[in-house]
Amino acid sequence: MKIGIISDTHGLLRPEVTDALGGCEVILHGGDINRQEIIDQLEKIAPVYVVRGNNDKEWAENIPMFLDFELADHMGLSSDR
Repeated sequence: MKIGIISDTHGLLRPEVTDALGGCEVILHGGDINRQEIIDQLEKIAPVYVVRGNNDKEWAENIPMFLDFELADHMGLSSDR
């Protein structure tokens, strides 16, 4: 499973980054997104799990500060792999 991990995009998603994330099965964004459009762009590549950073203000009120999840469950894989 290829997992993309990114953070601190601060409203900018460079083409080099989207190229590097190509082929990911899931993307984790560690916050400081600054714009919903960044999440929308990432979701075109793969499912996205995102947490809110200290720079994500009113627009991100519904984004959690913390997430607890298992990727094996998301991908339909058994957790003993």
